[in-house]
Amino acid sequence: MQYQFKSIAQYIASVFLIALTLTSCQKELGLKPNAPTNNTTLPSSATSPTIAVAASSSSGTANSGGTSSDSVYVMHTCEKGHHRDSIAFTALPATVQAYLGTNYTGYSFIKAFAVKDTSGTIKGYVAIVRFNNKPVAMLFKADGTFSKVLEQREKNDLEGEGWHNGGRFDCRDGKSKDTLSLNDLPQSIKAYMTTSYPSDTLVKAFKTKEGTFIVVSKNNGAFVTVFNANGGFEKRVALPAAECELENIPQGALPGAIQSYLSATYPNYVFNKADKLKVNGTIKGYLVIINANNTRYAVAFDADGKFLAAKVIF
Repeated sequence: MQYQFKSIAQYIASVFLIALTLTSCQKELGLKPNAPTNNTTLPSSATSPTIAVAASSSSGTANSGGTSSDSVYVMHTCEKGHHRDSIAFTALPATVQAYLGTNYTGYSFIKAFAVKDTSGTIKGYVAIVRFNNKPVAMLFKADGTFSKVLEQREKNDLEGEGWHNGGRFDCRDGKSKDTLSLNDLPQSIKAYMTTSYPSDTLVKAFKTKEGTFIVVSKNNGAFVTVFNANGGFEKRVALPAAECELENIPQGALPGAIQSYLSATYPNYVFNKADKLKVNGTIKGYLVIINANNTRYAVAFDADGKFLAAKVIF
């Protein structure tokens, strides 16, 4: 079991982040002259400079006011004196490029930055990609290892909690608005699961704002099966819980180390589901499914709450 976790952890290598068009993290205005027209800046919040990114590939270009008609804003706080320089994808460390290719299959590149201190020494990297037609912004350390997924907000939510009712990120209200009763799954999806995976037990389902169905099931481990808005099969993902029994637990039952890790690595994430992973009744670890900026992740931990692996679901 421990070997399986370690193998998955190695498979998942470092993560992802952000695109910014500010010359300096301390500046609050101003597009760089060579910034793409679909990436813009907006006055930041009092504590975190932001970068505007088109919310989808069909969002259009930035207007004369320096903002896209449909943008999200990546939150990124630099240390005092640090600044960002725009770089090409090829300038990213090989470990970052490999991480993106492994974890975000089919992604398209949007923007990247090197984060530097006052002497010009690189202290990290920000990378922003589009995955499933949604922007994903990530921060990496100077050696190219993943640090965290950067939070996104809408323009009017730069201050405060970072969401509003009816907004793109209103799932952050903690009311599990995207949770779907298993009984309410389309009959075609139920029939597909019964025919294709007869040994699976369905445990939870979600429906995204775009209409995509996400079905969580267990069968000597955990799986997620994704269907499009018409009920057509998209993909099946084996989660890092192979050969384990799953025991559903509430968010509050997770060890403090796990809750701290998730908050630091996926700022303002939304909790979806958690399970204890057991073998012959002995706890071997934990599996948590979360929603970070409308991208789903499954994150695995050992029995002591130490991070083992993360897997992008959809």
